[in-house]
Amino acid sequence: MSTLFLVRHGQASFFSDNYDRLSDIGRVQARRLAGNWLARGIRFGRVYTGPRQRQIDTAEEVGQIFRQAKVPWSDPVVLDELDEYAAEQVLEQALPELIETDARIRDLHARVTAAETPAEKQRTFQRMYEVVMTKWASGELPLKQVESWPDFRRRVHRGLDRIVSADRHGMRVAAFTSGGPVGVAVERATRMPHEVTLRIAWMVRNGSSSQFLFSGERFTMSTFNALGHLDDDPTLLTYR
Repeated sequence: MSTLFLVRHGQASFFSDNYDRLSDIGRVQARRLAGNWLARGIRFGRVYTGPRQRQIDTAEEVGQIFRQAKVPWSDPVVLDELDEYAAEQVLEQALPELIETDARIRDLHARVTAAETPAEKQRTFQRMYEVVMTKWASGELPLKQVESWPDFRRRVHRGLDRIVSADRHGMRVAAFTSGGPVGVAVERATRMPHEVTLRIAWMVRNGSSSQFLFSGERFTMSTFNALGHLDDDPTLLTYR
């Protein structure tokens, strides 16, 4: 059996001009993960990353720690299939009309705007985000030139196919991605209804690692959302 370590990127720069870059906390999360792997003697035969800068930079932070320890680290292969679903595009296209037509979303948006602290803003934004994304995933928001939820899931499964098809028995593989693809991997391993996948994806914390065993057609989950490398510091336990 081979093992896939599927990592959600470190914390990105939420509510900044460029979300798609690691925050200082995100870099610490990645370095902590690398140190945990090294201490446990975990080494990797192959490394993959999604195309987003936050995914690539998380892999690079981990790789730097491995190289400093003089432990081999493969140059990551970028897989577009490991990209996140198009949440920013969904919000950009759908939110203006929903604010006009949906009282619940209008109220949540007003609360986000009126929030007085970053923590309050994040909490209220997440509630609004989940309502909008649920509508999109259920097909209630037919948006132009935006990948649908079923197409997203099919894309991630293609990426997982590429990873497992390159299997050499007993190899460890690291792949750096986002919460959505981790949710799809859990769906693949557990055969859970795809309607649950999005909710699972929202549970995935920044810098967490989920492990999957694979060989041939077999793909099973070993651990989900592991955070042992961060548990001693509550400030490092983030969703956004």
